[in-house]
Amino acid sequence: MKFLDTYFGLTAQGTTVRTEVVAGFTTFLTMAYIILVNPAILSATGMPVAAIAAATCLSAAFASILMGLVANYPLALAPGMGLNAYFTFTVVKGMGLPWQVALGCVFISGVCFLLLTLVGVRQLIVNAIPKPLFAAVAAGIGLFIAFIGLKEAGIIVANPATTVALGDLHSPVPLLALTGLLIIAVLNAWRIKGAILIGILGTSALGWLFHLVSYTPQPYDLTAMTATMGQLDIPGALNIAKTGFGVLEIIFVFLFVDLFDNVGTLVGVSKRAGLIDADGKIPRLNRILTVDSIATMVGSFFGTSTVTSYIESAAGVQAGGRTGLTAVVTGLLFLVALFFAPYAQFIPAAATAPALIIVGAMMMKPLAEIEWDDPIDALPAFLILIGIPLTFSIANGLAFGITAYALLKLLRGKATRSDWMLLVLAGLFVVRFVYLSAG
Repeated sequence: MKFLDTYFGLTAQGTTVRTEVVAGFTTFLTMAYIILVNPAILSATGMPVAAIAAATCLSAAFASILMGLVANYPLALAPGMGLNAYFTFTVVKGMGLPWQVALGCVFISGVCFLLLTLVGVRQLIVNAIPKPLFAAVAAGIGLFIAFIGLKEAGIIVANPATTVALGDLHSPVPLLALTGLLIIAVLNAWRIKGAILIGILGTSALGWLFHLVSYTPQPYDLTAMTATMGQLDIPGALNIAKTGFGVLEIIFVFLFVDLFDNVGTLVGVSKRAGLIDADGKIPRLNRILTVDSIATMVGSFFGTSTVTSYIESAAGVQAGGRTGLTAVVTGLLFLVALFFAPYAQFIPAAATAPALIIVGAMMMKPLAEIEWDDPIDALPAFLILIGIPLTFSIANGLAFGITAYALLKLLRGKATRSDWMLLVLAGLFVVRFVYLSAG
């Protein structure tokens, strides 16, 4: 106990081993849904469910423990929501890249993130993006995730006349999904910890009880993880002659979204924990971002999309977590979950779809930070917000919003020398639009 106190500085932070352990359990319960949801999304690429579930647990365990030991921060990590959808529906299914090449892109984005952190360019990019666009990206990804959930549940279906339409709510799958949505919503209303995980498991149980779920047995022991572990194709991702310049956009989006997701999460968790210093800065920021970039690289080796910080860490902070011991405990629990992770293949899509909808709803909070009365903020934010789900692409939403913001500032005469990086980013997006049009 004395060693833990000395290493993590428990007394200095006004906490105890017991408090940190409870906080670690709390964080784990609030984010354990990713063990079931991540395989549900990534399996659409053709990757085996059991292998993805194992990779999810391994990457979350490694990243969270490393964060605790190196950065001494109560921040847990796991494969990020939104980025897993981009990986699946845009990169693999939309652009036609093999999932092995997509994993190679994730690895390269992690290397780029590490380099940007070490040379300080990361701070330039972060400072260049207006805060309203930060908020819009987070909410846009939330709408994207919720849209995928509604589609997977059969609540929204394709329609040639109207593009989308309401599905048949008398069918078993939409009914089960709506029941699951109600279960999770009620549990959340009662502030039950682990509401999403409980809702997924409860909905699955209902599906099996009423014979609404069909299951074809597949191998589910721990050796299943070898189906994705080490399968990333880095040379394929670097072979622009074969994959085209679109692969550069993929790497940029993985890097860009991970970057802002981390910054937003860090600010939120740090504020709640009272860990921001007198100058308004986050202590040990470079260590935190370095751990995140390493986690992304290791996660791609295990066989999952980008690993990033989780805002659910705030639940652990609310329970008293103040040091890296909280993150270590969360990581150890993910390691234990590894032995049960392959059973994720028993969970039907109708049970995970409500979780996607709920998570999407939770991501709407940042919209309150946008000054909707200011046209320069409002229109670009709206374009991001609507562009991400309706084009099924985070990249398109970002491109619309940043380009519009830069143009409005220029034409309104409000652009200054300090906006040079924003204008560079906007210029790159314009080149991207020209490239897509020419293709």
